[in-house]
Amino acid sequence: MPKEGTGATSFHLVYGGEVIVPIEVIVESDRIRVYDENNAERRHLEMDLVDKTRAKAVIRLMAYRQRMKQNYNRRIIPKSFQVGDLIWKKVKPVGDMTKLGAPWAGPFKIVEKLRSGAYYLEDEDGRKLVRPWTASHLQPYRAG
Repeated sequence: MPKEGTGATSFHLVYGGEVIVPIEVIVESDRIRVYDENNAERRHLEMDLVDKTRAKAVIRLMAYRQRMKQNYNRRIIPKSFQVGDLIWKKVKPVGDMTKLGAPWAGPFKIVEKLRSGAYYLEDEDGRKLVRPWTASHLQPYRAG
């Protein structure tokens, strides 16, 4: 959304002009009184500025998204595990699992680390789990 004071509303970016509310036609606001249909040159200049206004809005939107991404990433604590580490695995709720069930299962051993940051796990009996797990669903195992 464009910042206030830039003169660029969503309607202006799409249609190249400002919307006139029906009440303005009946009451005749200043904008209606000073409107001149013959002033085509001014309207052509405004249409030329629409592309520039759109480009500025796109740049502001990209900058806003970049700031949001940086703010989000600032709060993320990266997790990294090595092959052989013991970890807890988040339990996926299935069926009639209650809130009182354990949120973590384990311990599991990491047997393979993928380049994507996912990990293949092995249970206590040495059986490899079917699919890889991302670090966001894993927790370091601390016996105690």
